[in-house]
Amino acid sequence: MGLGVWAIGLALALGLPGATWKQARPPLFPWEMLGPTLLAVAALSLLAPTLAWMVGPNLAQRRSLALLEAPPDLLWAGLLLALWPAAWGPPGVMGWLLAFLAAALPGEARWLAQAMPGERPFPLAWGKAAVSRVRCLVLARLWGRWIVARLPVWLTATLVLERILGMPGLGTDWMTRVVVRDRAGLSLWVLALALLWVLSQSWEGEAA
Repeated sequence: MGLGVWAIGLALALGLPGATWKQARPPLFPWEMLGPTLLAVAALSLLAPTLAWMVGPNLAQRRSLALLEAPPDLLWAGLLLALWPAAWGPPGVMGWLLAFLAAALPGEARWLAQAMPGERPFPLAWGKAAVSRVRCLVLARLWGRWIVARLPVWLTATLVLERILGMPGLGTDWMTRVVVRDRAGLSLWVLALALLWVLSQSWEGEAA
């Protein structure tokens, strides 16, 4: 079923209808942003599960987390620009990374916490060691599926931050290829996401 969905996505990317109103060439892939983006995804994929493991499913009910989750990416980027010292020059990659984590981490921690089962009466009655073990098993089971499900959302978040901070990145690359009807480029994007989905299935099998 999953492979069929990805096959349909690939067919849609290859069969984009229409043409742009002016001739436009597909952009060069922003290789310089590949490393920072992988760093941002790696940091988020470690910080969010760690936070969920430390607090547990009760994290989803924390009002402080909801307040941090509420501001949109646009506000986080604007706040970064307002607080960034002018003497430091443009925020650059470091500013983009900080804004991305500030915008994404609260929501992702809540996403994981909501997916975790309740702990009363068990395993809470068995002690802290049992609670910690159960949380590790649950998060190991969720980890691959969570990344695959949320990666398109993270790409959208990077698009907003990149436009405000003036940085061409992966989100901008994806949207630009949609605009210029770059069928080959979009097909590569779909294949890359499909490969990640296939790998997540093996991760889930190992976690089980």
